[in-house]
Amino acid sequence: MKKILSMILTALLIFGAVPFAAAAEETGLPKIDMTKWQYEASDDVYWQVGLSYAATTADSGYETMGIFVPGAYFTAAENGDGTYTCSVNENGAAGPYTALTAPLILPVNTPGYSAMSAPTGYSSSMGYGSISDYTGAGMIVLFAGTRGRDAGAPAGVTDFKAAIRYARYNADLLPGDMDSIFSLGMSGGGAQSALLGATGNSALYDPYLEAIGAVMTESDAVKGSMCWCPITNLDVADEAYEWNMGSTRTGLSEENQAYSDGMALAFAGYINQLGLTDEEGNVLMLTESEEGIWQAGTYYNYVKGVIETSLEHFLSDTEFPYTASSSGGFGGRMGGRGGNFRGGRPDGNFGGMPGQTEGQMPDVENGELPQSGFGGEGMEAEQGETANYEAMDGIARTESASSALSMSGTYETKQAYIDALNANGEWVAWDESTNTVTITSVAAFVQALKNASKGIAAFDQLDRGQGENTLFGCGDGSGAHFDAYLAAQAAGSEYEEAFSADLSRQDALGNTVDVRVNMYNPMYYLSPAYEGYQTSEPATFWRIRTGINQGDTALCTEIDLALAAAAYSEETSVDFETVWGQGHTQAERTGSSTENFIAWVQACMK
Repeated sequence: MKKILSMILTALLIFGAVPFAAAAEETGLPKIDMTKWQYEASDDVYWQVGLSYAATTADSGYETMGIFVPGAYFTAAENGDGTYTCSVNENGAAGPYTALTAPLILPVNTPGYSAMSAPTGYSSSMGYGSISDYTGAGMIVLFAGTRGRDAGAPAGVTDFKAAIRYARYNADLLPGDMDSIFSLGMSGGGAQSALLGATGNSALYDPYLEAIGAVMTESDAVKGSMCWCPITNLDVADEAYEWNMGSTRTGLSEENQAYSDGMALAFAGYINQLGLTDEEGNVLMLTESEEGIWQAGTYYNYVKGVIETSLEHFLSDTEFPYTASSSGGFGGRMGGRGGNFRGGRPDGNFGGMPGQTEGQMPDVENGELPQSGFGGEGMEAEQGETANYEAMDGIARTESASSALSMSGTYETKQAYIDALNANGEWVAWDESTNTVTITSVAAFVQALKNASKGIAAFDQLDRGQGENTLFGCGDGSGAHFDAYLAAQAAGSEYEEAFSADLSRQDALGNTVDVRVNMYNPMYYLSPAYEGYQTSEPATFWRIRTGINQGDTALCTEIDLALAAAAYSEETSVDFETVWGQGHTQAERTGSSTENFIAWVQACMK
């Protein structure tokens, strides 16, 4: 009944019977003062910071934004005090765009769902490249500070939505195509970028937007979502983790082994109700097997195929002799999966920049969670390097992430590399004449290269101590349980009371955690298996990249997101790659992540 009602409401919204934000009053939030622009001559950028994007912010220390505009898009007059009065120069051009056609980008730099500091001045350095990388390519940068996981979900995404709405509220003053906003993020930022892509104009967010005085007469939908290693689909993330990587755990107690097996079995049940389909329309399912918990079926074969294709692309991309690093970064060109989706069908790849390389990922050590933000301490990476997200996100990694194989050193030939993969027993077969890879099993891959790096209940820790526990707390910085599948397993245990209390607890707006988990789950909006299907305006364009070796989340996370997004609409375009040998980083098959993102946006704009 709930699903039927939601579909009726959606239809009314689509056909205009319920005007957008009909109950919302006009905001009293002031518009941008066009006499207060500052100018960075070295990059030819006009900018303002300290712009309040909501009238009654919950945390004014975070909830402001900056806007950075290519100089060609403005006609400017000096005010005599270092500021400029600007108006849109409709004939101004930068890169492939004009002042009227330029896309806007929204960086989401929130590892571990952390808070993101707002800019306080002009800094060319950004966590995902530099401001001038984007403005030089003709893009306008929306740089918003936002609350983090201590404020509780959905605070972070709510703030980004409010910033998007504020930009559109100023559409009569600003250059740019306000229908062409693209978000980009990595890790927890990749997750929140995915949420911006999935939750456009979701009514579930309205009370939270109203609470901070956001503009309620504008849309918060984005045109495109870039997600590197998104830590998302949290309703079933624990279960996916155990199905994918539970076989790498050793020395578990009888109780913890039961939890691991139970979560893996729950994931199989979830997949078999989800109804995902591959590019040919085949339904993806899991079936029982002797090799492990439901390690068979069309879904299993699809995951296995993703792994095989990733290695095939690595071998075709990489020049030998080749020097590898066991840290997960590479000195040579990189490989990945080439199964891009366009409207649910595969086609060619336009994401790579041949001949360019990413820098090496530094060794990982856990560290305290800093305030994130471009140019912020700990977040800045030199040109060609990748930020060490695992050292800054405050996420607990309680187990060694070392795999059975140490793939470091120099390999003279492709066959030598294959031989090294099989050093502890043969699990990879490679046909040189066709560059075809076959692996014996998914379990063999994870045993060799994708070991679990988090403890039992990787996201909803039994002691409520994980970052995602804090995310689903009620805003006081303490952790709370949120995994309903795990709660069912915990029945009768010492954890039952804690799960029961947390799952029934309400936040300040009266919502229990299941509602907020839905709000922070892109699948809730993209998959017809959920009640939230078609209650939002999802992005048309998606670009998803993941390092296949990462132990932070199951490979199922990105696969399921990519498949659900591709199947959502005939108009949806999904560019999905898994990158062989890469870990939890801004993984790319070839080239720099910044240049590849810019090229992707340009392709989407065409």
